[in-house]
Amino acid sequence: MVEEFKHIVRIVNTDLDGNKHIVSALRKIKGVGFNFANAACILSKVDKRKKTGYLTNEEIKKLEEVIKNPQNFKVPPWMLNRRRNYDDNSDMHLLLSDLDFTKDNDIKKMRMIKSYKGVRHSSGLPVRGQRTKSNFRKQKGKVMGVKRKKGKGGRV
Repeated sequence: MVEEFKHIVRIVNTDLDGNKHIVSALRKIKGVGFNFANAACILSKVDKRKKTGYLTNEEIKKLEEVIKNPQNFKVPPWMLNRRRNYDDNSDMHLLLSDLDFTKDNDIKKMRMIKSYKGVRHSSGLPVRGQRTKSNFRKQKGKVMGVKRKKGKGGRV
């Protein structure tokens, strides 16, 4: 049986390059990182060094199944990207547009309850405690320079 090479392979509604190894190609899917791609290959029993273009249809289906429902394949909870969901306290792994939608909803919720992070998001400032004296001087497309007090030596 001669293996047929596919230049583009579609997994989880994402076109993957057939010339790349499967582990690095899976990382193109939004929500799949290096560790998760490795785990998906191991659980679906696909060789990590195999080129994506040489995958069989059964291997593609198995990979898709593992990526869409990792809880069914006993993936450890620390590997999932949505642990202890706010609404129902469940662990899940989100992909593609679901990931964007959930992230936007989380930011809206923080803004609504006026938490510190929500206020920082609203005002366009850094959220995670970075210093703002020298960085983050762009406010919505405009560059703000250093503001000096008048009357102190040098140029005014």
